[in-house]
Order: sequence, then C-alpha cells, then structure tokens
Amino acid sequence: MAFTDNKLDRRSFLKVSALAGGGMMLSFSWLAGCQPKSEDVLTMPDEWFELNSYIKIGDNGVVTLFNPNPEFGSNVKTSLPMLLAEELDVDWKMVTVEQADFYPERFDRQFTGGSQGIRQGWIPLRTAGATARKLIVQAAAQSWNVAEGEITTNQGIVKHITSEKRAGYGEMASLAGTLDTPDPETVKLKEISDFKIIGKSKKNVDGDKIVTGKSIFSIDHKVSGMKYAAIVHPPAFGMKLVDFDRSSVVSLPGIQDAFKINVFKDDYARNFFDTTTFPELIAIVGNSTWEVMQAKKSIKAEWEPASTGTFPMAGRGGENIEVKVPAGLESSSIHKKNMADYHAKPGQVRRKDGDPESAFKRATKVIERTYTAPFLAHNTMEPMNAFADVKGDKAVIYGPTQAPDFIMGTLSSSLGIPRENIQIKLARMGGGFGRRAYSHHFVEAALISQKIQAPVKMTYTREDDMSAGVYRPTYSATYKAALDNENNLLAFHVKAGGIPESPLHANRFPAGAVENYLAESWQIESNITIGAFRAPRSNFIAGAEQSFLDELAEVMDKDPIDFRLELLEKAATNPVGDNNDYDPKRYAGVLKLVRDKSNWEKPSPGIHRGVSAYFCHNSYVAEVIDISIVDNQPVVENVFAAVDCGVVVNPDAAANMGEGAIVDGIGNAFYGEMAFENGAPTKRNFDKYRMIRHSEAPKNIEVYFVENNENPTGLGEPLFPPVFAALGNSLYKATGKRLYEQPFYPQITQIQNFKM
Repeated sequence: MAFTDNKLDRRSFLKVSALAGGGMMLSFSWLAGCQPKSEDVLTMPDEWFELNSYIKIGDNGVVTLFNPNPEFGSNVKTSLPMLLAEELDVDWKMVTVEQADFYPERFDRQFTGGSQGIRQGWIPLRTAGATARKLIVQAAAQSWNVAEGEITTNQGIVKHITSEKRAGYGEMASLAGTLDTPDPETVKLKEISDFKIIGKSKKNVDGDKIVTGKSIFSIDHKVSGMKYAAIVHPPAFGMKLVDFDRSSVVSLPGIQDAFKINVFKDDYARNFFDTTTFPELIAIVGNSTWEVMQAKKSIKAEWEPASTGTFPMAGRGGENIEVKVPAGLESSSIHKKNMADYHAKPGQVRRKDGDPESAFKRATKVIERTYTAPFLAHNTMEPMNAFADVKGDKAVIYGPTQAPDFIMGTLSSSLGIPRENIQIKLARMGGGFGRRAYSHHFVEAALISQKIQAPVKMTYTREDDMSAGVYRPTYSATYKAALDNENNLLAFHVKAGGIPESPLHANRFPAGAVENYLAESWQIESNITIGAFRAPRSNFIAGAEQSFLDELAEVMDKDPIDFRLELLEKAATNPVGDNNDYDPKRYAGVLKLVRDKSNWEKPSPGIHRGVSAYFCHNSYVAEVIDISIVDNQPVVENVFAAVDCGVVVNPDAAANMGEGAIVDGIGNAFYGEMAFENGAPTKRNFDKYRMIRHSEAPKNIEVYFVENNENPTGLGEPLFPPVFAALGNSLYKATGKRLYEQPFYPQITQIQNFKM
C-alpha cells in the first residue's frame, strides 16, 4: 500500500492563485469549493435514540458517533468513529461525528498520546458498534416475530432473509434503545476480510470547517461577561516569586486586577511545569487579550532563587503529597560538562548478556562514539489557552488537552471542588506533540475564574510557552562495539542518559542479536520541566543507535541495510535472551520493503542517501532519505518510508500522519535546539528558535504500509525517530563527516567539501 505526496510548494501555490484572479478571487472561489454540496448535508432527525455511550440513531436513520479521544491532528475524530461504523454496519454517508466531552463514566481512555488511540480502541470501539448492531437486529426480530438468526444487516438496513422484509435502522432505533445491552461475550465481530469501511480512506470529518475558518478551537470561544487573562511565570527555572507591585499594572488601560495564584501540581508528571520550584504565579485580568499581554510588559515583580526542599503536589485522587526538587539556576554549559562526567562513571546496568567485558578485552578493534541532543521546545502552533467558568462548587473548563484525566485531580485539589462537579469540555487542539498532556493552563484559568467570580479566557504568548513550558530532555549516549581481526562483531555496549531522564530502551534492537551485550543508564536531576515529546526517549536514542550502526557497517565493509538484516536474522533464528521487545521478522520486513521501494542499490546521479529503522510504540518503520547539494546546501529530495503498524484503518490519513512526522523530524534534526543560561531559556520566540520552512520540506515523500492482519499499533510517533539517523547518514554520504551532535545545521554551515 503506497502513498506519494508531490507537494505544491507555497511559491507555486501563490502563482496559481494569482493566475486565478488574485486574493479576492481566491477567497470566494477556492473557499466556496470547500463548502459541502447540498446532497452531502444530512437532514437531522426529529428524535434521537441512544444505543450506548458512543452511538445514537435518529428516526430517519442518521447516525451520530461520539469520538471519545481529544483531536490534535492525528485524525482520531475520523478514524475512531470508523471502527464504530464498521461494526454497526452503516453507510458512512449517513454518519455525523461529535466530539465527546470528558466523561470517564461513559468513555474509556479519553487520552490522545503514545500513538495508542487506534490500538487501544480497536476491540472496545468495534465491540460497541457490534453491540449496537445486535440491538437493532433484536428489535427487528421482535417487530417481525422472527428469529434473530434470520436477520441480516447492510449499510444501515435490516432485512429478513425469508420474507425479504426491510427496514432502516431509524425504524428500529426506538425499540432497540429500550432493550437490555447484550453480553459482550455474545457479540461477534466482523472478520477483517468483511470490512467495508476500515481500510478505506475517509475524509477528515472536520476538514470543511478547518479550511473555511469555522470556529472550532477554544481560543475562539466567547461567552457573555467573559474576562481575559495572562500569566506571569518566573523569569528562570529555579526561581520563586517574592512579591510584585500591583499598582504597576492595574492603572493601565483595560486592566481589571492583578493577583497571585497558587497552582498545585499533579503527580502524573514529575517536573511537569515551572511551579515544580514554587507554585506562586501572577495573574493579570482585563478586558482583552491584547491589553493583558501589554500589561505583562510593565509589571514590576521581585523573584529570588528557590532553595532545595519539598513542595506540595496534588495526587491523582486529590490528596496532598510532597515532592523534592533541586535548587539552582542551571546552564547548558554545565549540563554538557555534567553529562560528560557521567559518561566516565559506571552506569546502572539495565541488561547484560554474555561476557561483554571479556569480549572487549580480546577485541582487535573497538569503535566508540558519543551522541548528544539538546532540550527541545514543543512549539504547538496554537498558543496554550483555556476557558474557565467557576461558580460556587461547580466548574466548567473548555480547552485543548490531550489528557483530561491527568489534570482532574489537580483541578479538584486546587479549586476545592469535587471531581464530579468539574466538567471538562474537549476542544480540537492546534497541535499537541505531548505538550498538551500537561494541562496546568487549565488550573491557572480555573483559579483566575474562581478569584474574579466570572468566566475567563487565559492565553499564553509564544514567549510564555517557550520560556516557561515543558521540554524534551537533553540526552547523551555512548556506543561501543568490539570487533575481531576479521571484523566480526564480538560485543556491543550502550550507556545512555540525560537531564533529567535516560533515553535507554535496554531490550530493543540490537539487544537479542549480539551474544555479548551491555546496556547502562544514568540521569541527572534538574528543575527544568520536561515532559513527553513526540516519541519520548525514542526520538533521541533511535538517531544515536542507527547512526552508530551505519558507522559500524562501514568499518565492517558491509551495506548498511544488509548489516541490519544480518543482525535481525540472528535475533530471529538464535536470539540472545528471552525478553526482547521486538519481532525481528517484522523489523526485517520494513527494511526489505524500503530497500525495494527506494531502489536502494541504484540511487539517481547526484543523490546521497541514508537509511534508518526503528521499533517503537509497537510498530516498525524503516526510512531512506535522499539529499542533493544545491548551492553548497543540502536539499532533501525524497523520503521513502516503510511501516508495519498492522491493519491501517484510514489509509490517506495514515499517510498524512506519516508525512507530518517525517517533516517534523527533519526540522528538529536540522534546527531544533533550546539552551539555558542561569535557568532562563536563551530562545523565546521564532526569531531565534528555528523551525523548518515550506521550502525546506522534502520534495517527495512516499509512505508504504506492510499489508497484514495484525491488530493496529502506533502510527503518529513511530515515523519520527528514524528520521534523525536517516538524515544524518545521508549527510555523511554528502560530506564525508559524521554528525554526532544535534542540531545538524550549525555543523553543516562549517562544511566546505560537499559532494555534488
């Protein structure tokens, strides 16, 4: 299954638009083309009948499916309802989709992250659809006084086989909604070969709204009497608020008030935002977002370094617990020195096979390389924001979050309101990448609303999120390989760590493929807040591991793909250990597929290519990146990706998600970097924090999916980690220089000997 994306770049798009008659013509003709056709607009029923938490059917046969998970671009709002619709056996044209609010009593796992949405929903959502279908069949059997076994369904129609009586689901929904829910054990799911919706591409259910600018994000939300707020965070990690001059802001135009708020943490995420050091922040409230943001610039506040100690947190059940956080104003120069020191010390052994110490002693050649990567900022395009309306012992929160359940305990504890009295309404997110799994902005908005006794919308500036946000940790890993005099691999050693966590996955490839194997980890505590970043830990360790394997293959005089396949063959036929995380045959399958689809052995003239492969989030991905050199600068020409993620539910959406991960990876590999000086981030906006641009995106991306009947696994993240090494390996082919430190671009600018 292959998908090719030949993108129309921004410059070409503007040219085409101009030929069409300019901007105003574009506004009317192009956007008008996005309006739904009259035949696509469903007539809403007079009455709805609920069959279960996920499904309601109208008297005219229109079906509404509820998407339980928050949507942030991974297309779960389309793909998860496809699971329901498949087993319900309805016509997709008769389906509408609504975003469910956070309602744990009705919906399971309302969390988007970890690339687990489809995987976790695969059986439960299909079962919900099949259960509703069974209720329709039972209703028809009762209505017609026939046996259930004589009833069939097809695209929203029930039919009696013998008499050929027919009825739409809408005619049976009223009765079906009154019947007892069948035992799930008695509900039969479809065979994959019988699927009519799963595996067929469906348009994004919000596509028309997105391109026509309909208000679907919480930042657009307004209610009568609403106020606007901004937050003043500490200027550096490791600092706490002493006091501030309220008079320095309340006299400014449009400003209503300024006050301190005390934000408690949730123990779902250690170091999850800047109040790990101290929970007091400053809130400014006014009549518009612009006015409160301007007031922030004038505020006079005193901050001081916080001492080491224990500070309050809110537990998952709302109980108070304590956490110890380190003190000090940290700098990247000290981070690098500390990480180098830790590499010289023994780490914590996570896995040991054979006798690697003896193997290294008898080796005739030892290859050792160290790889490093900096902190990274998430930089979601939609600023962090939240709406809150807290009245008495009730609260309504509306905003972008990947994990509403994670923050509920904190909201309850901070507000002093029972969980059952807090309603979280889920907004579509303008990007997530792990950043919105940490919803402290909800707590901030709620505390402000509670204080002023009015609804409020709180919005971060880009500087707020970039300088007081949640970051991908900084990492370092040292790899060593022992070779004999015939270049056979005797032993493999990895020691990986970071601030403040280690990226090591000790039981992943090449563990299980090398007789003598040692994996060690270490970590250094920090008061800089870290959190999940697209493919946590894997986003670094994959690049380091796969770059080292490439260099090792070169020393051994082997083709990079052949070398990996040799190791995987060993892991498949004679595995070392019994706790390897991966299936070597599926791993080898994506390497073979990308080798074929990229025409690996016959690159085009002037093309320099690199390969990488990785297993994470239960999926297997191999990628080949082709670069050329134009005006002494690297240009990404092609990316070929082979993916084994089991059954692909929505092929076009899956390909789009893969393309996005690839572009994101290239941008971060070339440019991504956050540094700190005395606790303060050195980059606060896009003038310094470099993001990938339209002209730098690959000219061509081809995503190929292995066709099998395995249950679906992760997809949003697995295509991200292999990019770093595939790009680094291709750059080596073009420059003759191995790149051991991210980001790559600052090093590339120093290279003069590009190969044309």
